[in-house]
Amino acid sequence: MTSAAGPDEDGDRRNVSDAAGVVVLGACAAWSLISAAVHDGRPEGVLLAILAVAAGYAAGRIGGALLPVAAPCAGAVAGVGLTLAVPHLAPGPQIVAPLGHAGATAAVLTLSTGAACCAAWAASAPALRLGLRALAAGIAVTAGVLGSTSGFVTCTAVLLCSLAAGHIRHRGVGIAGLALTATTVTGLTWAVAGNAMPGALTDWLEDQLTRHRIQLWHDALHLAGRDPALGVGPGRFGELSTTATGTLLSDGKPHSAPLQQAAEQGVLGLVLLAAAFGWMLFALWRTARPTPVALTAGAALTALAAIAAVGNALSFTAVSVGAGLLAGLATARPLAHASQERESDVRARGERLTP
Repeated sequence: MTSAAGPDEDGDRRNVSDAAGVVVLGACAAWSLISAAVHDGRPEGVLLAILAVAAGYAAGRIGGALLPVAAPCAGAVAGVGLTLAVPHLAPGPQIVAPLGHAGATAAVLTLSTGAACCAAWAASAPALRLGLRALAAGIAVTAGVLGSTSGFVTCTAVLLCSLAAGHIRHRGVGIAGLALTATTVTGLTWAVAGNAMPGALTDWLEDQLTRHRIQLWHDALHLAGRDPALGVGPGRFGELSTTATGTLLSDGKPHSAPLQQAAEQGVLGLVLLAAAFGWMLFALWRTARPTPVALTAGAALTALAAIAAVGNALSFTAVSVGAGLLAGLATARPLAHASQERESDVRARGERLTP
């Protein structure tokens, strides 16, 4: 389940995935500026999210290289602490704050569960590995205690996927399954927004997601049809959506990342959002870390994608930083392993040169 690639090949892998990330994130930033310039939009939120992902990814690569077990464990504990310490992340009723914080709570706890499971797979001592998995289970229980049903479901799903990842030999199959899952959830969201679902299922979804959110999705799809090429401009959904403007304390978001991208930045914006998620899965597929670590992080990021497809999680900087951090931790190459491989490579070369 570990990579058999040598140091040079592993370096080439990381260079390719890092270069792809630079291109994708740079394209996302450039397109947000272009669409904002055409429609007098406000790209600051998009640029902040891109910067948060990049900063989290860089921090994860550094922390994962230096402390492959302690860094993800610290990230998991920090995520739980952030959820408990910041009132606006609590999923309970908010009187003075707009809706959407429940999704942020679920997202942060899901990423924390993924980080704890990655730390467990990186640990070598059986007792430590068991303790870290108990921490992941405790995070899921915390989500339930806080009243975040979606968080409890996604945290449990990530924990189960992490346990199952230990029995998967070919990570490509797992990565493909995660990509298919994210695509399916996005397609269902789009179908609901376009009234393409059966009536009984639509009624059930309205009960679960509220009719107000479904109406926001309808508005987003309508705005996407007005200008499919460029969208209406970043940050302008709240001004043009009839549902948002008629709602008290509206946050101006459609509570669906794919629909928001399509409405505000057009088809290309939606493609770039999918490319950013695809880049993270690509980096996990190419990493030299063990397959269970890569698939565990991929499962947490896929759960985040599902939450973002039906909620407003990506509007919170903590979530964007956490996503980048987890991806960086799972793709970092521990320095201890690198030095061991370098020593073995030097010995092998010496033996070949010895007559």
